[in-house]
Amino acid sequence: MQAPASLQGRLALILGIGITLLWGVAALSTAQVLQHEIEEVFDSALEETAQRILPLAVIDIIGRSATDTVQRVAPLRPHEEYFTYLVRDEQGRVLIRSHGANADDFPPYNGMGFDRTDTHRLYSDAAVQGTITITVAEPLSHRKEALHESLTAMVWPILLLLPLSIVGVFTVVRYSLRPLRDLRDALATRGAGDLSPVEGGGLPDEIRPVASTINQLMDKLKRALEAEQSFAADAAHELRTPVAAALAQVQRLRAHNSDPRTEAHAADVESALKRLKRLSEKLLQLSRVEAGRMRGETATDVRSVIEMVTSDFRAPEKGTRLTLDLPGTPILSDIDNDALAITLRNLLDNAIRHGSGGQPIEVWLGEDGALHVRNDCAPIDASQLQELPTRFQRGQTMSDGSGVGLSIVSSIADRVGTRFEVRSPADGRARGFEAVFQIPLRQDA
Repeated sequence: MQAPASLQGRLALILGIGITLLWGVAALSTAQVLQHEIEEVFDSALEETAQRILPLAVIDIIGRSATDTVQRVAPLRPHEEYFTYLVRDEQGRVLIRSHGANADDFPPYNGMGFDRTDTHRLYSDAAVQGTITITVAEPLSHRKEALHESLTAMVWPILLLLPLSIVGVFTVVRYSLRPLRDLRDALATRGAGDLSPVEGGGLPDEIRPVASTINQLMDKLKRALEAEQSFAADAAHELRTPVAAALAQVQRLRAHNSDPRTEAHAADVESALKRLKRLSEKLLQLSRVEAGRMRGETATDVRSVIEMVTSDFRAPEKGTRLTLDLPGTPILSDIDNDALAITLRNLLDNAIRHGSGGQPIEVWLGEDGALHVRNDCAPIDASQLQELPTRFQRGQTMSDGSGVGLSIVSSIADRVGTRFEVRSPADGRARGFEAVFQIPLRQDA
């Protein structure tokens, strides 16, 4: 039997088993004591019955005119007779017998005291110097019946109270662990960027230090993330000006230079600077994503944001072949518009840089909020496909991408609490690459 995973289940199980075992031990002990007491009570009744009847029997026998006849005591009314007796002389002849007595149930007199046969418990006594004896017999079935009825009267309440006790234990344990469940729910429902302290006022003394430790850890993590974001943002921002200046100088050098070798070197430098510029812009986006709030209070139609971003890429000066398919009804979501724009820009930039160029880039939004961006390319190996959303993973490509775009989209999906998938080949095709970003939907406007 596997123990429950929850502390509440374990406590309830252990306490329930413990109570059951305690009830069981108590019932067994009570049954043994009860059996002993019943034996004592009935033995005392046997002895007292013999001692009360024997003097009366002696008087009756002495006053008889004839002693060779057996006197059977007639009952006053019909009743169930548990005690039967025989009065005998020293030769064992029966002088008096109760109306229900069966001689076969009485062994020969063997002295005063208690005796037991397979079917009866007996007590014998004697008077007149042992010339008159009495033996009182009680069926063992009577004692068993009395014990069974007593145990039944005891066990039924136990059987009724045991489930109530277990339910009570479960209720008490559940109520006592309610602060722990509240702490668990508070941690489970907060977003990835919510590093605010948890409330520990209602927690028991044994758990309050855990909440305090969690708050200390969150505070350290918050400071570390803020330092990392600040460094990335500052570094990327500070790089923009010198990179732009260096890029301008290289472009001027190329414009005023006629040496082919110098031109080739300048072109390499310009390409590296452009890549560094794009990388700094991606790092700025990444720091903004990790520091910003990805969900708003109200829902808006995301189609306008998608139309705006795609129109920028379809501008004549960019020459991008792109198709767009949007639903005819509004798609409402509380995702931050800037976050959605950054997401789509990175997906389109990735499709442009790593696509084959033979087919247009396809963008469409499903009514379920799934945003698809598809481009044509050779199929990507499954192992490499899973690594693409990791930072600075570019796969086997000759393009000059930074390897950060898909990781930015993945970070946005994590902070929004939604799904981001990459597929290759694209659905329904033998080649291509498809990225799917699930926009979280809201029904209110």
